[in-house]
Amino acid sequence: MNKRMLGSLEVSALGLGCMGMSPQYYGARDENESLQTLHYALDHGVTFWDTANVYGRGHNEELLAQVLKERREEVVLATKFGLVQKDGGVGVNGTPNYVKSSCEASLKRLGVDHIDLYYLHRVDQDTPIEETVGAMADLVKEGKIRHIGLSEVSGETLSKAFNVHSITAVQSEYSLWSRDIEESTFPACRELGVGIVPYSPLGRGFLTGEIRKFEDFAADDYRRGLPRFQGENFQVNLDIVSELERMAQDKGVKAAQLALAWVLAQGEDIVPIPGTSRRANLKTNIEAANIILSPHELNELNTLASKIKGTRYSEQSMRMTNL
Repeated sequence: MNKRMLGSLEVSALGLGCMGMSPQYYGARDENESLQTLHYALDHGVTFWDTANVYGRGHNEELLAQVLKERREEVVLATKFGLVQKDGGVGVNGTPNYVKSSCEASLKRLGVDHIDLYYLHRVDQDTPIEETVGAMADLVKEGKIRHIGLSEVSGETLSKAFNVHSITAVQSEYSLWSRDIEESTFPACRELGVGIVPYSPLGRGFLTGEIRKFEDFAADDYRRGLPRFQGENFQVNLDIVSELERMAQDKGVKAAQLALAWVLAQGEDIVPIPGTSRRANLKTNIEAANIILSPHELNELNTLASKIKGTRYSEQSMRMTNL
């Protein structure tokens, strides 16, 4: 696996999103297969792992700890804080005290003495970003974290944060069908030398072609509640995936690989973190890192991406993105 740079942090060109290894979002999970997938990732050079304190309500970090206790030095470890249960929904807490208590809790669950890349999961609109990042900078001084990251921030917020402490990476949803960060966030990242970490680069699994009808989602799969997977939107987007599959077949690759290759082709400062809990899927993703796309193929994919229908989150959740 080749390497790429997120600011001053060297990571594998492809990361591993670990959220789906916990039974909170995509239905039941096979913990043994998840653990085997983590080892498979390291054995094949995928050393940049992404988790968060809210994934599985702490379970995800504890799961990773089982592998980290044996292979910590091989992993560039990223986790996140900031999302909290609030009034029956989800809120954000970026206060300095919460920054520090969350870090301590994650360190304990992960069984490590430092976190390589620590993200603010969402911007707390009631706490100035300068205060949140200032507290994160204190953690850097204490040696508890090595690098600071932000998630779902606008270029303006990134610039404010960068004035307090250097930011290594911005994590946001980015894929063929989620390109809103190109307008504000991309230019700011590139001006400041900040890396870009796309989550859900395969459209939450939809761009793999494995979903054919709404009923393919388990009853407790949270994608059922996302606008792109509902009603008319679902069929329009399914037709787009069919076209993606046709293009992939012409190239002799899988739809998922073509979609992932497109993300990787958007710049050397981009390190996608496709999520999976299965070795077979991870193998497919790794192979995508070797696919070269021609200018004509990139143009075709860009045209396809422009046809997507529906927002990526509910109206309430969209208000927490690109702040």
